[in-house]
Amino acid sequence: MHADAMLISAARATTLKLANQREAAVPHAPVMIEGGEPFDLDLARAIADPALDLASPMKGPFRALPLPDAEWHTTALEIARHAGILPAFLIDASTQEAPVGVAAGDLAEFSAPESLHIAARTRLPTCAAEDAEIAIFRSPADLREHAALIIGRQSADTAPLVRVHSECLTGDVFGSLKCDCGPQLDAALHTFAHEAEQGGYGVVLYLRQEGRGIGLVNKLRAYQLQEQGFDTVDANQRLGLPDEARDFPIAGHMLSLLGIPRIRLLTNNPAKLTALEEQNIEIIERVPLDTGTNPHNVRYLATKRDRSGHLLR
Repeated sequence: MHADAMLISAARATTLKLANQREAAVPHAPVMIEGGEPFDLDLARAIADPALDLASPMKGPFRALPLPDAEWHTTALEIARHAGILPAFLIDASTQEAPVGVAAGDLAEFSAPESLHIAARTRLPTCAAEDAEIAIFRSPADLREHAALIIGRQSADTAPLVRVHSECLTGDVFGSLKCDCGPQLDAALHTFAHEAEQGGYGVVLYLRQEGRGIGLVNKLRAYQLQEQGFDTVDANQRLGLPDEARDFPIAGHMLSLLGIPRIRLLTNNPAKLTALEEQNIEIIERVPLDTGTNPHNVRYLATKRDRSGHLLR
């Protein structure tokens, strides 16, 4: 397969020295490029995947093409992120295949938190609390199922302590030391069990948004880049992906479906407070969550603090 042009993100184009200053300011903006010869699959992979940069450092020359109407290009990059693949497309104007129409509004409807509903709810004894209850949330278009674990007796008179936790297979399940996700989840569960013992209750909102919304495969690609010396933010940007792509409004709608309008939020991330408040969730207190460090996640936590604005010491 060959194509005359290729669509990549501005962050990836910046790595290839192709983005102008305006494009580089919006890392997930689309950039169309062309070269002296058509792109084949091997060249396209070398351009799209930064893990191949050391193996094929000499690429190009390429030049960026103007995008008078970038709506569909932006939609394409968002579809790639939702699919958990690298945000890169070969553009072949000569193809004879019938196109599949996807508009920006279709993507917005797919992502709309209002489409969520509670699909199931039942008692779930856990090691942290035997009287826990779990609710599963589903939307018609999205196969990912989000969960809420409720520890203690839910009461309309009590503002629960809430943890918005994004899925992390490596940390939550396999005990990865590269992040603090597993310890944060464990600490939240035991903190909520203590809340229940004191007459309150806690809720873990478990969002199926692996890798801060970029997917498991892309998260592991970012890990490969971190092994080369890049921090979390730079690794994501070299992949052409946002550093933060989670959909926190989903958490706000989950709370609304559970009948919880007021909360105390267990977090170090100010962005979660803003996102929930925009969903008309009243936050009466932010409770910090400190799980310490280990030799493998010191730089990760420092990047959270220094580049992503997390409130860490």
